[in-house]
Amino acid sequence: MSFAQRSDAVHVRAPGKINVYLGVGGRHDDGYHALATVFQAVSLYEDVFASPADDFSVTVTGNVDPATVPTDDRNLAIRAAKLLAQATGVTAGVALELRKGVPVAGGMGGGSADAAAALVACDILWGTDVGPARLHDLAARLGADVPFALHGGTAVGTGRGDRLTPALARGRFDWVLATSPEGLSTPAIYGRLDQMRDERGALADDPPLSLDVPVPVLQALRAGDAGDLAAAMLNDLEPAAIAERPELDLILAEGVRAGALAGLVSGSGPTIAFLCAGPDAARVVQEELRAMGREALHVHGPVPGATVIS
Repeated sequence: MSFAQRSDAVHVRAPGKINVYLGVGGRHDDGYHALATVFQAVSLYEDVFASPADDFSVTVTGNVDPATVPTDDRNLAIRAAKLLAQATGVTAGVALELRKGVPVAGGMGGGSADAAAALVACDILWGTDVGPARLHDLAARLGADVPFALHGGTAVGTGRGDRLTPALARGRFDWVLATSPEGLSTPAIYGRLDQMRDERGALADDPPLSLDVPVPVLQALRAGDAGDLAAAMLNDLEPAAIAERPELDLILAEGVRAGALAGLVSGSGPTIAFLCAGPDAARVVQEELRAMGREALHVHGPVPGATVIS
């Protein structure tokens, strides 16, 4: 019997994300980059089931190759559970089941969604009741994308991406995601970007500690105008992702020819997000890309963050 069928399991669902805008500053001595990003949570989800146990364990199901998801302490969900236990003095363990719906290593924050859902599920399972502010602080210790997976919606992320400010986004935005069977390493893409910038002398020796999201991006979100947002979208990691996976440039062109307003690599890739004029336009783009042999998913945003299902 799977954990999902057990009455004592806590079920929490958390969304994947698209970086509608991602500005990346230079690398600092600590290895981190200043970021200015706009996250939007979209209707592609990770489901996490937490059941009582004496120790910590994780199993993985869903439309993924289990070999691509670690089940030891490299797994963010396990790290999240252990961090909460350590922070609250809990001596119990937890058996986690991850039912994955977000592409693995696809630039959409699937692992971060697992971690956010695990924090919420274990907080309920163990009755620790740490509250939203402390959950956010714990999430930030796990990775830059984890706090956003807790909150969802649309938000501006600064610093390392973990300082969140809600962004007003009116209406619904329809996206078509062109996914790839093989993921990309986020550290490798940042490293490739640093290398490309070093070769071109693109940034000053003393990079800024903070960046800002351009006003046109925020105005387009506030107006709910997909056309204006398409014109303002940008991802500084995109050239590095294309350098690692040249096929992405071809897919970007295919999606626009199929009718998308614009496309960009999501996060560190290789998932490509195409913004469309509405649901009907998105279905056409999805069908066209599938006819070209691409795996394409129609999603929408913004959607809520980590949510208790049962």
